[in-house]
Amino acid sequence: MELYAASYILPIASPPIPGGAVAVHDGCIVETGTLAELRSRHSGPVHDFPGCAILPGLVNAHTHLELTHFPSWKIRKGIDYSPRTYVDWIIQVIKIRRALSPQELELSVREGLRICLEAGTTAIGEILTDRSLIPLYADSGLRGRLLFEAIGHDPVRNAQLVEELDAAIASFSGGSFLPGISPHAPHTVAEHLHQDVYRLAYERNVPRVIHLAESREESDFFFDSSGKIAEFLYPHVRWESYLPAPRRTTATAWLDGLGVLNGTISAVHCVHLTPSDAEILAKRGVGVVLCPRSNDKLAVGRAPVVLLKRLGVPLALGTDSLASNDSLSLWDEMRYLLDTFPGIFTPTEALSMTTIGSARQLALADRTGSLDKGKHADFLVMKLPGRNGSGEALHEALIHSGEILQVFLAGNLVVSREAFS
Repeated sequence: MELYAASYILPIASPPIPGGAVAVHDGCIVETGTLAELRSRHSGPVHDFPGCAILPGLVNAHTHLELTHFPSWKIRKGIDYSPRTYVDWIIQVIKIRRALSPQELELSVREGLRICLEAGTTAIGEILTDRSLIPLYADSGLRGRLLFEAIGHDPVRNAQLVEELDAAIASFSGGSFLPGISPHAPHTVAEHLHQDVYRLAYERNVPRVIHLAESREESDFFFDSSGKIAEFLYPHVRWESYLPAPRRTTATAWLDGLGVLNGTISAVHCVHLTPSDAEILAKRGVGVVLCPRSNDKLAVGRAPVVLLKRLGVPLALGTDSLASNDSLSLWDEMRYLLDTFPGIFTPTEALSMTTIGSARQLALADRTGSLDKGKHADFLVMKLPGRNGSGEALHEALIHSGEILQVFLAGNLVVSREAFS
């Protein structure tokens, strides 16, 4: 048994504990409380961090670490231009991704994993396109979900893909990661594939994550099969023969009509939701992962967060990838969220969206996301600024001025920027 004490413990699922401590045994949390309480019940060394706060490791609900080296690839592959629209950007990503070697992908993933840990992220919801990379994640020490991407319109290839996904989940060996499935987006996945993935996820009891309503182009496409998705993206990937007749609906309503929306799927972005779409998500229990910096960088707009909050839609935060963001830091994401939506989110809510909120979206809340008994001892030691306080003031100080000193995974120190005696 070891005790980790600090000026404040932030369990997240319960109020901060001044003069608190966390009891850890065999990589798991045994108890949290005041240091005096825990010392009266547990023997073992005490690691004291005065002037600091201990909080759970952050959970990034949406990442694409395969694209970590994207900024340099653009230059080296000679595809360095500034996309004018969302579809231009997607085509640029496809071109660059096709030109990569296995070694380049591996180096990119390793760098992404390192950056996550350095930024205090201990769990991720990773969209995985290349299943040969699983061992990299398994050996990383991080935990989370590896969400196998499902994409395509060819019925023959899609049938094979479902069989491959089933086999990959059945034989999954990802260390501290668990499997999941990501039907990429409404317009990149055939109707029958959406339904097959839904059935497979139900049978294998794994969650799903989908990119939804990210751009105006998607809205145009689902209304009348026009716009840049029809004119440029489908021809680029040779899907012309799969161009649908005008649907006169939204992507959210279309998915709901397929019967694939429920509490086991999370929707990422959700910028171009109609009020009716948001009500569908709330009714079906679908959570939403916000990526505000990515949305800003791609100039696609901002999610209707006031509406989503009013309807009680569960919210989490993700960074997306370095193909559409400037960093993989959830601290940067929280600061941007609070600055962009002033008065809508509190610092406490922002921290919840990057810990227990994200863990819930990834069906990992029994393992991580808060400092609760039985969960993995994944936590951060953060130096507090000179003046902080409690409650919202404490959370605000951590987000805007806190400094990560140490990162622990399953009770093991993996990142250290300062030695304590």
